Amino acid sequence: MPNETKLLRPAIRTGKNIILRPPTKADIPKFLVWFNDPEINGYLNRYLPVYERDEELWLESLQKNKETDIVFVIETIGGVSLGTVGLHRIHWKDRTGVLGIAIGEKKYWNKGIGTEAIMLLLDYAFNALNLRKITLSVLGNNKRGQACYHKCGFIVEGCCVREIYKNGRYEDEILMAVFKKGWRSLWKKYKNKP
Repeated sequence: MPNETKLLRPAIRTGKNIILRPPTKADIPKFLVWFNDPEINGYLNRYLPVYERDEELWLESLQKNKETDIVFVIETIGGVSLGTVGLHRIHWKDRTGVLGIAIGEKKYWNKGIGTEAIMLLLDYAFNALNLRKITLSVLGNNKRGQACYHKCGFIVEGCCVREIYKNGRYEDEILMAVFKKGWRSLWKKYKNKP
């Protein structure tokens, strides 16, 4: 990844290895593969098949709902789409939002892509949108996701016991949050890492 140098699409945020950019219709085929893969959607709040028209309608809805939902494609500097990350249910009065992320290209799991994407998204949320708190929920059995969120400054705010039915059993739903005020020092350290 580090030796990929050409930027193929406009980036909202650029990191060391990835960019965050708006999704396009050309991304829909990848979304269909990712979000219909049981290994990937096993960590998401999806359980029904995703169809091409579903994704087309979702993409159209993003344009209409950009005041409350902002989604980006996570892409390598060289142009390989890896997944999506976004802010949902943005509440401007309270200055809050809900984070969602999915790394669809499994060969990029455990390589720091999720951490980088979340840090870039939080930079956008806190420093461009002036939000003050971002929340998320994660399955209790998703230890890799929880570790990533902790690295990005999220703390556990609560737990809904046996809340989500996945793969034949009920899983706990862990509620996490990060505040702008506490995140700023983490961001400075992150930006200065080699």
